Amino acid sequence: MTPASAHDPEAEMYSTSLADAPLVREPLHTPVAHLIRGGVVEGIHYGSVVVLGADGEVQLQLGDIEAAFHPRSALKPLQAAAMARAGLPLDGDLLSLSAASHSGEERHLAGSRRILGLAGLTEDHLRNVPDLPFDPVVRDAWVREGRLPSRLAQNCSGKHAAMLYACVLNGWSLDDYLDPAHPLQQAIAEIVEDLTGQRIAAVTVDGCGAPLFSISLHGLARAAARITTAAPGTPEARVADAMREHSEMSSGSGRDVATLMRAVPGLLAKDGFEGVQVAALPDGRAVAVKIADGANRARLPVAAAALAWAGVDPEVLGEFQGEALLGGGRAVGHVRPVRSLEPVVVSACA
Repeated sequence: MTPASAHDPEAEMYSTSLADAPLVREPLHTPVAHLIRGGVVEGIHYGSVVVLGADGEVQLQLGDIEAAFHPRSALKPLQAAAMARAGLPLDGDLLSLSAASHSGEERHLAGSRRILGLAGLTEDHLRNVPDLPFDPVVRDAWVREGRLPSRLAQNCSGKHAAMLYACVLNGWSLDDYLDPAHPLQQAIAEIVEDLTGQRIAAVTVDGCGAPLFSISLHGLARAAARITTAAPGTPEARVADAMREHSEMSSGSGRDVATLMRAVPGLLAKDGFEGVQVAALPDGRAVAVKIADGANRARLPVAAAALAWAGVDPEVLGEFQGEALLGGGRAVGHVRPVRSLEPVVVSACA
């Protein structure tokens, strides 16, 4: 029984229509990408991939798409949708920031302050962990200026500010808003189950301190598809619209997820630590990727290959095949998705 339905008979009756929680087990990952150097397979990235068709059916699966896993920040669009359902009145850039793993640019810090200001709160009310900006360039400048880690600079500050605003609007307590038993977190858990179509397998703590709900990779893809196909004006559609129209607020300038959303019309995309990527198109086609070793270098090439397999024009995805591997300062290799993920277009091996 999840926190959202613990003492609510109506919610308990609703929960019986959900699929069982995914099993907590060692995932049966499979090779999803090869590290090619000089024409030789130097390394192999294992992981799992799922591609859903517009009808919601699984069109491709590699590895283990049904085991419980941690979606990390790829869960943020669902958290933002839950807050919107709970009455969060934000739209546009601030709603996008509410679902962000931002870079710590000034626009992100200013946006988090604006959300807190709307709630009548300050940075002191935040309970996320202090950190330096996520973007390396921004972080280096921050350090040169002698600035210390702060809760606003931490990449989840927009989400935390929005969580506090939702609590103020609903009359919920503020100091314990990260407790899994808090009404806000119960509401988020309920919507995670609603959009994934399955019970939550486990609850732990994410890096920022917020509750992290364990679901399946299949469930994550299904949730993303439901957000992008939601009726106009619904909380889910508002989140999708905000993230697509203000992709720089849900990530940052030059971040690959923002670039990917700008390149593929109508695409909603969100990454997460430990090699997680989810993306969905307005017609319900969706992909979700988990790289077993958490390697970021394999995340985007594999996701791009999955999108090409789902029908996105491979030429549009050409720039998302990953950075070249260098030897002596020149390109001598690359990360190449496994052939099961063709028809993505890849360059010849160096």
